[in-house]
Amino acid sequence: MSHRRRTVSGVTETPAPTTLGELRDSGATHVGVKAELRKNLLARLAAGETTLPGIVGFDDTVLPEVERALIAGHDLVLLGERGQGKTRLIRTLVGLLDEWTPVLVGSELNEHPLAPVSVWAHRQIAEHGDATPVGWLHRSDRFGEKLATPDTSVGDLIGDVDPIKVAEGRTLGDPETVHYGLVPRTNRGIFSINELPDLAERIQVALLNVLEERDIQIRGYRVRLPLDLLLVASANPEDYTNRGRIITPLKDRFGTEVRTHYPIELADEIRLLHQEAQTSWLGGDALDTPLVPAHLVEIMARFTRLVRESSQVDQRSGVSARFAIAGLETIAASAVRRAAVAGEARPVARVVDLPAVVPASRGKVEFADAGSDPEDERELEVLEHLLRQATAQTFRARCGGLDLTGLQEHFAGGEVVESGDLVSAPELMGQVGTVPNLAQLLGRLGVPEGEESAEQAAAAVEFALEGLWLTRRLAKDTDGNRTVYGS
Repeated sequence: MSHRRRTVSGVTETPAPTTLGELRDSGATHVGVKAELRKNLLARLAAGETTLPGIVGFDDTVLPEVERALIAGHDLVLLGERGQGKTRLIRTLVGLLDEWTPVLVGSELNEHPLAPVSVWAHRQIAEHGDATPVGWLHRSDRFGEKLATPDTSVGDLIGDVDPIKVAEGRTLGDPETVHYGLVPRTNRGIFSINELPDLAERIQVALLNVLEERDIQIRGYRVRLPLDLLLVASANPEDYTNRGRIITPLKDRFGTEVRTHYPIELADEIRLLHQEAQTSWLGGDALDTPLVPAHLVEIMARFTRLVRESSQVDQRSGVSARFAIAGLETIAASAVRRAAVAGEARPVARVVDLPAVVPASRGKVEFADAGSDPEDERELEVLEHLLRQATAQTFRARCGGLDLTGLQEHFAGGEVVESGDLVSAPELMGQVGTVPNLAQLLGRLGVPEGEESAEQAAAAVEFALEGLWLTRRLAKDTDGNRTVYGS
């Protein structure tokens, strides 16, 4: 509307009308939530804009299905293993709502002043007419969600009779005796139920009328309440048989079912890490923030993909994106710890920080043949092997064809280089000395020319040493936190 003005935060100020009469005079009309979403989605598509910003790896698969569902006006359910971005996608849908929408001041149901639905709203308008107060609701307040748990009740979702209102003299059949639950309170918005199969079947039944007739039933009383909302649910496909299931009538009432997936391309996996991990830890300019070089981000992305593909990992459980995100943050934390102890100018992660990921992330992986012993070392061995494999793949991808014989010749006379998670960059580089082709190595690892530092050089050299060992051109001895490279 023309009354909006841009503010510093990027959120516009509320429109001007503050009464029902002013709202009518402004030419405002009532539009349902699904029509509103359709209108804004089509506008973004026509303008060539990203419809759901921040969603990575779904451009050609999931997003077209979601867009078609919204255009069709369907409620939808997203199916996928853990950590595939289902909740993130659902929350992003809020961006397709109008930034501001008018509501009756005091309405528990976010009722549009031009389309009241409750007894209370009709009474307000009858009493005050064009002077009925109008407020404005931001789209960020038009989203509700509930994590489904076995103890969730009908009262939580739909509502229940308020005993206080009954004590005040209202009858049980009076709609105003109802204390509304989360779903009606999200009227004219988007409501999400995460892990829907965990909801007891008798509670799922309570949602049938919401999806089909758009009314609610409470304790035997049918409350005519034409709810206006988009209902979105998420579920793990295995939940149909493991922890519970979505009852058939409820599945039938969802207009669209969309299957999600993990990133298909390595580049998308890396983009996701950059987006979701602490951004400043992946290349921030401040000297007091840790830097995780690009080759280590790639190793973590490859490691995650290898774990997902491993025959020894339970594929039904999946390996969440949080596995990679937490691993990357652990690597950065290891670099910060070293900088604090060794007095480095800036924390920069190195290959020596990678082993810390294995024990830290072990709990995020379900193994296919998990032993009864919680201290089973075979699980750690599997993860360590896959991490080495990811490092080798990254070394071949980034350093294939690069002449590293000069670095290899450093060890020809029996010299060794000792590293460790507390060995500083100057200490490591002091052992290596001059490194032939260091500029080319840094370039291969994505370090811009002119921005090299001693810490980045140490990270590059240590990666090269690890790669030479993995390709059997150097020897390596590891004892606890101490690593020694030699001929």
